[in-house]
Amino acid sequence: MKPTIRASSLRGFPVLLGELGADPGEYFRRFGISADAVAEDDEPVSITDHDKMLDAAAAELNCPDLGLRMATMQDVSVLGPLAIAIQASETLDIALRSASRFLFVHSPALHVTVDDDPLGRSEVVAVTYRKDILQSPYSSQGIELGIGLMFQIARLLIEDTVGLRSVDFAHAPVSPISRYTEFFGTDVRFNQATPAIRIERRLLGRTLASGNDAIRQVAIDYLAATFPDNPQVLTTARVQRVIAGALASAPTIDDAAQLLVTHPRTLQRQLRAEGTTFREVRDGVRREYVFRLVTGSDDSFDEIARSVGFAEQSAMTHAVQRWFGVSPRDLRKRNLSR
Repeated sequence: MKPTIRASSLRGFPVLLGELGADPGEYFRRFGISADAVAEDDEPVSITDHDKMLDAAAAELNCPDLGLRMATMQDVSVLGPLAIAIQASETLDIALRSASRFLFVHSPALHVTVDDDPLGRSEVVAVTYRKDILQSPYSSQGIELGIGLMFQIARLLIEDTVGLRSVDFAHAPVSPISRYTEFFGTDVRFNQATPAIRIERRLLGRTLASGNDAIRQVAIDYLAATFPDNPQVLTTARVQRVIAGALASAPTIDDAAQLLVTHPRTLQRQLRAEGTTFREVRDGVRREYVFRLVTGSDDSFDEIARSVGFAEQSAMTHAVQRWFGVSPRDLRKRNLSR
């Protein structure tokens, strides 16, 4: 089953394309997305087709900030029933926990978590926004839409941006830097390990004006009864996220098992039941990250090799040759010429 996203994620897309002088219907037809589905917020559409359409429209219509523009045309209601639980949360921490638990209702390929600060500052946390890149390819416009919407929701909930440290993207800038700083009003960092909004830890305890525990509990009970579990979060997907979060250290199955609080043999058995192995999953995660960094950044090949856990650049070169049939240099040239 291909991962999907609620059609509400395309809110604003038809209007924006009209403003750019394009026919949104032509894009829907080209990428196999039903215009009728887009008119119904709850209808699922392929997240891969959704993201490919955004990337294509941004490139073809000379609108590199398309994802950010769409984010300004959306609000928390895009998340459907999850929106009620988020808005009624008494603190930002509770709102983020609700989002982390039930974001799969919006899309099973997307994940929000609160992690330690990547710069190691104890007073800062990173609210990460991840897409399972083995379920659906990375998309700069899709990620910018998601981070932009998350920023809009956070600003609505806490009513200011005091305590915001930076916004991180895993890709190189696709718009002028000034566009990002104008949108977010803070430092924006690129080519980071994980897309995230870095905030001061104290904000997690901020009381929200919209908080109402009774309403939140009704919303959570509804979500839990209607969507009891995410059927697409298999062991493979959980291992992918663990590997992606520690890729530079070349994690082993023992490392993954420890982080998932299970025994390595149990983890190995679960992966085998899903038709794969730990080595194959790690290889797949590396493949996706190497492709994105080689084709979407100007980092040196030595830097890329280290960041994905290869001991030497030559090992990455051999892997790229096996995966794509060309050298890293030719892979970069081939994609730059498109």
